[in-house]
Amino acid sequence: METGRVFVFVSLCAIVFGNASETVDANDGISWDEILQKDSRTFLTDNCLECHQGAQPDGGLDLSDLVNGHAEGDRLGNLVRIIDRVRSGEMPPAEADQPDDTLRSDFVTNTTSRLVRFQKQLFASEGRVRGRRLTNLQLERTLHDLLGIDIPLVTLMSEEPRTDGFATVASGQSMSHFQLDQHLKVVDAALAESFRRSATVSDEWTRDFSAEQVARQNPQRRCREPEMIGDLAVVWSSRLIFYGRLPATTAPQDGWYRFHLTISARRKPKNHGVWCTVRSGPCVSSAPLLNWVTAFEASDEPRTLTFDAWLPAGHMLEVRPGDSTLKMARFSGGQVGAGEGDPQDVAGVNLHSLTMARVHHGATDAEIRKRLFGDLHVQATPDKPERNRRQIGSDRQLIQVQTNNRESDLRDLMRSFIGDAFRRPVSDEDAGPFIESALNVLRGGQPFAEAVRMGYRSVLCSPRFLYLNERPGLLDDYSLASRLSYFLWNGPPDRELLLLADRGELQDPGVLDGQIDRMLSHPRGAHFVTDFASEWLDLRLIDFTEPDPRLYPAFDVIVQQAMLNETHAYLQEMFDRNESIQLLIDSDHTYLDSRLARFYGIENVYGDGLQRIDLKPEHHRGGILTQGAVLKVTANGTTTSPVTRGVWIGERLLGEEIPPPPQGVPAIEPDIRGATSIRELLAKHRNNDSCASCHVKIDPPGFALENYDPSGRYRETYATGGRANSNRAVRIDASYDMADGQHFHDTDEFRTIVQSRPESLARNFAAKLLTKGTGATVQFADRQDLDSIVESTRIDNFGVKSILKAVVRSAVFRSK
Repeated sequence: METGRVFVFVSLCAIVFGNASETVDANDGISWDEILQKDSRTFLTDNCLECHQGAQPDGGLDLSDLVNGHAEGDRLGNLVRIIDRVRSGEMPPAEADQPDDTLRSDFVTNTTSRLVRFQKQLFASEGRVRGRRLTNLQLERTLHDLLGIDIPLVTLMSEEPRTDGFATVASGQSMSHFQLDQHLKVVDAALAESFRRSATVSDEWTRDFSAEQVARQNPQRRCREPEMIGDLAVVWSSRLIFYGRLPATTAPQDGWYRFHLTISARRKPKNHGVWCTVRSGPCVSSAPLLNWVTAFEASDEPRTLTFDAWLPAGHMLEVRPGDSTLKMARFSGGQVGAGEGDPQDVAGVNLHSLTMARVHHGATDAEIRKRLFGDLHVQATPDKPERNRRQIGSDRQLIQVQTNNRESDLRDLMRSFIGDAFRRPVSDEDAGPFIESALNVLRGGQPFAEAVRMGYRSVLCSPRFLYLNERPGLLDDYSLASRLSYFLWNGPPDRELLLLADRGELQDPGVLDGQIDRMLSHPRGAHFVTDFASEWLDLRLIDFTEPDPRLYPAFDVIVQQAMLNETHAYLQEMFDRNESIQLLIDSDHTYLDSRLARFYGIENVYGDGLQRIDLKPEHHRGGILTQGAVLKVTANGTTTSPVTRGVWIGERLLGEEIPPPPQGVPAIEPDIRGATSIRELLAKHRNNDSCASCHVKIDPPGFALENYDPSGRYRETYATGGRANSNRAVRIDASYDMADGQHFHDTDEFRTIVQSRPESLARNFAAKLLTKGTGATVQFADRQDLDSIVESTRIDNFGVKSILKAVVRSAVFRSK
């Protein structure tokens, strides 16, 4: 095995075996004899153990292990739940004998004090967060930044587990041999693209197409390309798959392509334009999936759209009317014959012309050469257009680098790259093994560029690159710079952050506040809201289900994307204006385009751009609770479940911890025939005492949203036999009682109640930010710090940006 490859293998092994203990049990390191002393055990034995032990303990909670000191199960989680329920008076239950108030208070105070003290000691010695590695997205953006490339890398990696919704949580991360092999492939793909672009002349080009060139080449042939009518290429409204594909746009290589497409509507409906989709794919029956690119609303006047799309080699664009409410043309024989759409009186889109350009995002070729080879001269050679990116690795010998002192120049390049990759200054001792591995490749007779590549490869396979370098206690400035950048950008710190770290100024609260403002207003800052919402609100699962088109025919992919845009724009405005956390629950405005407004039943909204729209009571909208994206990800495509939505709202917005249901309790299955309402089914379900204690928290928010169907539309009745509001339909009752007894009649009253408790909303929001930002869920010992964060933002009416800044300034965020 070559020396360089041996070093890479050893580095990869260090990732696995050096971090094998990073994923730990919740009870790890806890001295239960110190925490559960005699007074606490006596309280639990006298007041709880009778019901919570045996084969079928109440609520599925067996406390015998906890009381007897056996290391079984999640004792820490159980103890925290017990403390909370005893403090709130939920435990022991009202019908049971109650302990003396002094005993209750002493149990809560003493057990809390001992647990917090012990956890803080553990944090000081081992850190609150165990070894945390970069997520798939963070790895992609780090390699993009380091090497200047723009190719997608996340698609080369398998789906990663999430804890509390976030992939950043260290305790949920893993590193297997399969993942090591995967990481090596990702690094090789990134290096291959970077070296290719550094050593070849520009591969950018532009091609112009007339309408005739994007239409079918044989006018008489029945096919799925646009047909020529006059001097325009036309695509009619139809459900025929791949109709509107444009073979002229087939990508010769994997890459980013920029399109300028001039379009207009054909037979535009009276009250709105023709909404169309642009998607990409092979557009053949053996590969039916299409990737989203963009959408637009065509009108009578021609206009030119500009958009970028990543196209793998062989993929092309498909442009077509995508509004499911349009009348659809029917074509015979599964293909489209010339002139078939015109007499059917359906809408269509005219394609006037198209320009396709090969482009790159990020660094230029010259900038990539400088990142890889510094000031050394690299001889660029013409690239072969037909060569695919995945074949570049075999052409490394083509890279010619002019150097006066090969070993000295290689040392300098490696030293600079190591510091950039490790996101901090690196000592000669730490850099030495990596430099030596590259020198060994060079001394073995390999070309200079190959020695550089193998040296960089060893660095990118080091735990120092893949893992965040943090030590117990207060983070040093460089670790804080990385924590902040991976929190707000999901990417590495930029030069300004590292310069502040060099000067030791990043710990200053005023400096941190200033950097937050700068980073959120930076072009990279646009990632924060979309990245955070994708995990916090589960928006990454928007494609997981599709509303049944027979029950919800007005829903389509254009509506779905507009829903995402609505939520992203709404949250972005909240951060830009530092709006109160209360606006998560209700507001008098939202962001809509004409298609989503029409879907919601809101009139007088025109155009395909997002607009800030004032809401009225009859719209039944306000806050993210009633936004389509949230309503869709909390339903299954056919029915809604108050349990599913109630758990989601409790965990994502209200900060209610909802434990999993006890074993042996069957799930609730709504009666899709409408014969039995979900309210009646849940009433029977709650007769089980083990279920009632949780459903008192779950059901209220769940029922509050029952007026919204799985597609996100407002409804008065459940759909029955595919038709809502029919005589057989069951009328929806959205009223319920909150856990504290407050009654609400509908969604509006529910939102009013929740808005009156901004501290709870702010506390949950801060906890989610801490979880994502630090890589650990909020621990019991963090609660006092969390309360301080929330209280410090009261003066700003619990503004979301104020909460974010308070989180970053907190000792919890700034410590391992």
